[in-house]
Amino acid sequence: MDTCRVVVSSCIFGGSDYLRRPTKSKISSYSKKNVCFIMFLDELTLATLSSEGHVPDENGSIGLWRSVVVKNLPYKDMRRAGKVPKLLAQRLFPSALYSIWLDSKLRLNADPMLIIEYFLWRKKAEYAISVHYDRTCVWEEVLQNKRLNKYNHTAIDEQFYFYQSDGLVKFNDSGQEPVLPSYVPEGSFIVRAHTPMSNLFSCLWFNEVNRFTSRDQLSFTYTYLKLRRMNTGRNLHLNMFKDCERRAVAKLFHHRTNGTADPPPTDLRMNKTHSSMSS
Repeated sequence: MDTCRVVVSSCIFGGSDYLRRPTKSKISSYSKKNVCFIMFLDELTLATLSSEGHVPDENGSIGLWRSVVVKNLPYKDMRRAGKVPKLLAQRLFPSALYSIWLDSKLRLNADPMLIIEYFLWRKKAEYAISVHYDRTCVWEEVLQNKRLNKYNHTAIDEQFYFYQSDGLVKFNDSGQEPVLPSYVPEGSFIVRAHTPMSNLFSCLWFNEVNRFTSRDQLSFTYTYLKLRRMNTGRNLHLNMFKDCERRAVAKLFHHRTNGTADPPPTDLRMNKTHSSMSS
C-alpha cells in the first residue's frame, strides 16, 4: 500500500455484501500491472466470502482484488467504519497520486486510467463525484433518510439543525445561481487526485461523518461550501457529473442485506427535545 501510485479501492465489513470483481476484459494490461486494486475486509467477511468460493490465493488476491484484512475496526457501526477507506485514501496510500473509490454494491466496468482521464484530466478537476439520480436538496435527503429509517432520527435532526445554524440553505433557495449542480451526491463512486485541497476536503468530510451520522450524503455539501467560504483564494476543483456517467463505468447491484437504522453516536446528547424539522 505504501508504494501504490494509482489505487482502486473498496471495502466489505460485517459480511454485509457480496464480492464483485472488476470486469477483467475492460481492464487494460497496463492497469492490471500498475494499478493497485485493494479490497478491505474484516475477518467475518473474509470467512463468509471464502465459504462462497472467493478464497484468496497465496498473495492474498481474489481475482484483481488484493484483500487487506483489517482488525480492530474503529467503530462498531460497520457503515461508519467503511468511511475510513472511502474518505481517507490519502492516509492509507501515502504515495498515491490518484484513487478511485467504489462502494461494495458496484462492479467496475471500465479501465481505471480511462476513468481518471475522463473525470479528472479532461475536466481539469481534482475531485469527481456524481449527482444523485433523484434528489438535489439536502432537505429532501434528510426526509428520505428518516422515511426509510436509515439512521436514528434524533441524530439526523441534531446534524441538520447544526448545518442550518451555520448557514446551509436549500438548493437554489437563495435566488442566485447555485455553486453546485446538486446538493446531494450519489457517493458510491469517487475519483480523486491526491492534491492538498482534495486531501483537505476528504479529511473535513470525514470529520463530519465522525462527528454526526454515517450518512455522508447529508454532510457533503455543507463541507464543500464551508471549505469554499473559508478558502476564498484557493478552490477545490470539483467535477460533479451526471449519474448516467457513473452508471456507464460501474454497474450497480443491491446490497446483500438491508440493515435497520444505525445507532446514534455514543456522544450524542439524546436528552434534547427536537421539534419537527423546519421547512
